Amino acid sequence: MKDSRPTEDGTAIRRRRQCEECGARFTTFERIHMRDIVVIKKDDHRQPFDRSKLIRSVSIACRKRPISPDQIELLVNAIQQKIEASGESEITAVRLGEMTMEGLRTLDSVAYIRFASVYKDFTEARDFEDFARSVRSVIEAVKE
Repeated sequence: MKDSRPTEDGTAIRRRRQCEECGARFTTFERIHMRDIVVIKKDDHRQPFDRSKLIRSVSIACRKRPISPDQIELLVNAIQQKIEASGESEITAVRLGEMTMEGLRTLDSVAYIRFASVYKDFTEARDFEDFARSVRSVIEAVKE
């Protein structure tokens, strides 16, 4: 049995399937592959863009937060679309991290701080405090 429909943002086909042997249900996503994107790491090492790695990183930052897998999927879709729309076949890991932080900042401030702690390599409590203070001031400015 299959139930197919486009995702909310229209970037993929979502298929709900059921195993004929055990009856378990699962979801797959089919996407159009636009171009091969290469991520340039800080040490100039290059590796292919891995969407699942980005989803995993964002999911870890969002763990135990009121954020659905669909919201994470939409965030990663938006990031991937921005990269592909740029027309470039390469992106730096720094820029990819910044794009992810921008998306998380609007999604959830706790997930944003969690992601930033790894991305910015926080090493002590003061790093968290300083960053949280800057996030708080931005949130308060937006509310005014």
